[in-house]
Amino acid sequence: MNVLMIGSECTPFIKTGGLADVLGSLPQALKEQGVDVRVVLPKYENMDDHWKMQLTHLDELNVQMGWRNQYAGVEYIEYEGIPVYFIDNEYYFKRSNLYGYDDEAERFVFFNRAIMEMVVGMDWRPDVLHCHDWQTGLIPAFLHTHYKDVEKLQGVKTVFTIHNLKYQGVFARSVLHDLMDYDEGMFRDDTFEFFGDINFMKGALNFSDFITTVSETYANEIQTPYFGENLDGVLRKRSNELIGIVNGINDQNYNPLKDEALAFPYRTSLIKKAQNKMWLQEQLGLPVRKDVPMIGIVSRLVEQKGFDLIGRVIDELLYHDDVQVVLLGTGEYQYEQMLQWAQDRHPDKMSTNIRFSEPFSRQIYAASDFFLMPSRFEPCGIGQLIALRYLAAPIVRETGGLADTVIPFNEETGEGNGFTFDNYNAHDMLYTIRRGIEFYHEPAAWQKLVKNICKSKFTWKDSADQYMDLYESMFQ
Repeated sequence: MNVLMIGSECTPFIKTGGLADVLGSLPQALKEQGVDVRVVLPKYENMDDHWKMQLTHLDELNVQMGWRNQYAGVEYIEYEGIPVYFIDNEYYFKRSNLYGYDDEAERFVFFNRAIMEMVVGMDWRPDVLHCHDWQTGLIPAFLHTHYKDVEKLQGVKTVFTIHNLKYQGVFARSVLHDLMDYDEGMFRDDTFEFFGDINFMKGALNFSDFITTVSETYANEIQTPYFGENLDGVLRKRSNELIGIVNGINDQNYNPLKDEALAFPYRTSLIKKAQNKMWLQEQLGLPVRKDVPMIGIVSRLVEQKGFDLIGRVIDELLYHDDVQVVLLGTGEYQYEQMLQWAQDRHPDKMSTNIRFSEPFSRQIYAASDFFLMPSRFEPCGIGQLIALRYLAAPIVRETGGLADTVIPFNEETGEGNGFTFDNYNAHDMLYTIRRGIEFYHEPAAWQKLVKNICKSKFTWKDSADQYMDLYESMFQ
């Protein structure tokens, strides 16, 4: 099986979010199952020079987009046995950020078309083109239209993975003919048309052989109007070709026993975990107390992540409850200010850190007894998976991947690895936090919960098994 993974970011080369972690880890897991898997990305200016210096120039392509005839270089590196290709064009990718420009449509039409030209010219043929998010959403359409008569591509299948349905790549109707070389016949509901504009993701949903998203619950949720972001009708139509596969984490990268960021590495020792808590308390100027439950939050500070709920009850929690909260993240100004206010009002209970640091995030996971993630929606989520790996009990809302990975603790049966609430309601969240704190002070129950957390495994091997079954099913 030959699989080409196509995405707009990938660790360790370039990252803004969870998509990069998937592209950095899933290929390795597939490779271990015997798949010849390769990755293709844009060559961004802000990729570290360490990687740029190792690239080999492979090819030069002419990419036709309407009246434009653009240069595309193909550069290459092999990383841990995975061939990784980079599409090079300084006009489109030599910029300070990955996304957010006025010519976003043109940049990613170019990227998609250049990949098709690269595949045609390679001495390697993919069986599957696996596309991730809207930035790669034109590949399935191009395969079935502009490249449908290319002999090499006959029988090639496409899989499109939705990482977050909220971001779809919606652009003006003129892009269809000006950049994509389509006539008005492709401006239809079963192609790209979207309320008078065009939608890259909708095109991918209509043309892909199979659609995946990053959890089973999210796959069901996005077929409803509330979560469907105006694409629920298309997704219901394709429901027989839509499945959810939960992301994993790299359990070697996220390993509290070998994590160099931690003051006290540990595997399952709650004594050493408490030492990490006291070390972090000292670093942050919080009262150094082993017995106080610590709640960690590592997140983008945006509405999706539930900060409206946190803002509603944070003062009540810190005023009435014996607890410490440590937060790390950046985001919308209103949430940054609200969380800074909470620290100013309760400096002995709240540490607000408006920045991001990977080592510091790991120190929070290791120190925390609980990890709070009350998302309004969450396609998969990685924070709760890392928290489980570091023996912090997740407190989450039952949505998307959070519902699929966090099982509510049941004191009667002893089952469960965290605490959950259903309604998007601040006091439901507060009740759940307080319920968790009660169990924290019951040693027998807490020991049982931690034992369950130790058994929670979400590795990429499990995800890769499901992707392999999917790939193989398309050729049966």
